[in-house]
Amino acid sequence: VKLDGKKKSDVSLVREALREEMLHIFGEVQNGSAGVEDVAQVLHFAGDLDFIPQVWLIVGVNGVGKTTTIGKLANAVARSGKKVVVAAGDTFRAAAGDQLKVWSERAQVEIFSPEGVSDPSAVAFDACQMAKARGFDVVIIDTAGRLHTQSNLMEELRKMKRVVQKVIPEAPHETLLVLDANSGQNALMQARNFHDILELSGVVLTKMDGTAKGGVAVGLACELELPIRLIGVGEGIDDLRPFKSEEFVDSII
Repeated sequence: VKLDGKKKSDVSLVREALREEMLHIFGEVQNGSAGVEDVAQVLHFAGDLDFIPQVWLIVGVNGVGKTTTIGKLANAVARSGKKVVVAAGDTFRAAAGDQLKVWSERAQVEIFSPEGVSDPSAVAFDACQMAKARGFDVVIIDTAGRLHTQSNLMEELRKMKRVVQKVIPEAPHETLLVLDANSGQNALMQARNFHDILELSGVVLTKMDGTAKGGVAVGLACELELPIRLIGVGEGIDDLRPFKSEEFVDSII
């Protein structure tokens, strides 16, 4: 951070210089999403409508709010006039399908959850085929929570990505990592490992409504050059917001 010869004891100057530097860092990685007000427009749909259906793969560890985020995201996209289906790719956790069903009903979107199918890659493949055949605009795929250190489960995600590409070669158009804003440096480690496996397109930071400052966002932008696409600010279905770097920076300095 450059202070142009000013005394470092001047707190206001330090704060302003830090603010400018952080805004520059975020500006480099946010992919032109700064100032976008609509959740649906933050993602790939804003850029290229040639690829239909869009496939969005949602990943992360347990307990970060993936399923909740999917419900909120499906709601926002459906309200923008798009035909959305959510795919129950978390076949590991018994209650996952039920939880996703509740959220899909709240969002008034269709859910793809075939009975007796335990292979998440098969669910993803069939969901994409169905969406393509029936003219859906967006497929949002839920996945089981997994630690970034579980190499076999991480490899399963790589397989899911390969499988959906057999149906839609350009898929997934978005691969979003959901992170808990409270998890600090551990979140950065998670992001690094998921990014190595999947080439993430962005991050959703959840639980930004509490005391968490979400400082991990700076590390994600600076070290991994990953854009923060969206933030979760509550439990309501409308509590998903585009990440606004200027607002965020002003809140932490």
